[in-house]
Amino acid sequence: MSADGQELRIEGVHKRFDKVEVLRGIDLEVAEHEVVCLIGASGSGKSTLLRCINRLEPVNAGRIVVHGQEITAAGVDVNRVRRGIGIVFQSFNLFPHMTVLRNVTLAPRKTGVSRSQADQDARALLERFGLEDKVEEYPDRLSGGQQQRVAIVRALAMRPQLMLLDEVTSALDPELVAEVLEVIRELAGQGMTMVIATHEMGFARDIANRVCFLDGGVILEQGPPEQIFSAPQQDRTKQFLQRIIAAGRM
Repeated sequence: MSADGQELRIEGVHKRFDKVEVLRGIDLEVAEHEVVCLIGASGSGKSTLLRCINRLEPVNAGRIVVHGQEITAAGVDVNRVRRGIGIVFQSFNLFPHMTVLRNVTLAPRKTGVSRSQADQDARALLERFGLEDKVEEYPDRLSGGQQQRVAIVRALAMRPQLMLLDEVTSALDPELVAEVLEVIRELAGQGMTMVIATHEMGFARDIANRVCFLDGGVILEQGPPEQIFSAPQQDRTKQFLQRIIAAGRM
């Protein structure tokens, strides 16, 4: 954590793809142990913002500071930055030719953790999230919910200080969503700092310390869940939430 108590600070971040400006000046601070949910329509910039925080995408302007270090500065070791930032995508991105155990231990082994220690840590995490009997299985033998839990465990195996979750339930059947959301609730309860892009409004309302509504590449409105969902200030936020309610997704 940085000296000012901020795990993440984003200042004036812009991101373009060719001539399309996807992020148009994002400012955001996330404190240690805080859970921030990003909501908004598809194409509003949520996923791009998460990818910029993890340096999977370079920014065109602005600064991103993680744990007190500016990770957008020239000459920064991107691989070292990523060791402290876990990211989980809506598609599980597990290696199909590797067992669950190998999927989880691969990154720690690459960073110098011994095989025995990596295996021990991985087995403890898998047991913690109800996957102890899946250690030697391959991803195609698991349900979607189990695969996503393995993906979360894989990110946790690097002992990140910050977790980024990008629509992690979007690819799941409705009956599998609950088991993944329960894992995220457990992480929040244990104090993990998280930034979560989600279409699950009820979940965001339940878990977030703060909700940010993105629209057209900017954070149009942010505040505690009760304020955003019950008394939004911006007309665009009201319109978005009315559509969500009409679709029965809250």
